[in-house]
Amino acid sequence: MNKIYPSADAALDGLLSDGMLIAAGGFGLCGIPELLIDALVKSGVKDLTVASNNAGVDDFGLGKLLATRQIKKMMSSYVGENAEFMRQYLSGELELEFNPQGTLAERMRAGGCGIPGFYTKTGVGTVIADGKEVKNWGGQDYILEEGIFADISVVKAWKADDTGNLIFRKTARNFNPPAAMCGKVCIAEVEEIVPRGSLDPDMIHLPGIYVHRLVQGEHEKRIEQRTVRKREEA
Repeated sequence: MNKIYPSADAALDGLLSDGMLIAAGGFGLCGIPELLIDALVKSGVKDLTVASNNAGVDDFGLGKLLATRQIKKMMSSYVGENAEFMRQYLSGELELEFNPQGTLAERMRAGGCGIPGFYTKTGVGTVIADGKEVKNWGGQDYILEEGIFADISVVKAWKADDTGNLIFRKTARNFNPPAAMCGKVCIAEVEEIVPRGSLDPDMIHLPGIYVHRLVQGEHEKRIEQRTVRKREEA
């Protein structure tokens, strides 16, 4: 089975439909599948629900899909860097389901493992718990969180072989592995595709069984918040 596609557009071909749930990797601006997001923008698919730690910034990452009004609902942890996101949410144009970061990661991982739900103490007694089942064990309350089962996953990795084994570089190994796991079809964009057998098995972060389609391309590496100190006088 050939998993390598010539472009992001080709890698998404036949998979998209309005109203679908997409799990997207990335943390801040690190590890964002920008080529696949650009292809989603180009496709015109709409009314999307997107599960992702954050929503990019106004002109990069998922912020592009927000600008074109293709996202109906976000399932996120942190959204403070996107002014358009805040505008749409505060005006009632965008639905938002807040998730603590650990809960969101575990919901994705659970979906990838076929686990429909799990109990956690995180969020007990807050708005996160509203409408959720609560159970008590050992005098402690726990809320039921559901696993995420996405229609597709879009992720970004550093290296892959042609079977889809993935290695993520540094902090890009964040939400990408659990996001990849929970999609019925996972599409990964990578910086480099290497020959089969050349990756050290002990260095593989995500087995190729979770990855269905690959695309290689050039990527922009941004710094989300650039902070420097003033030069000291000589």
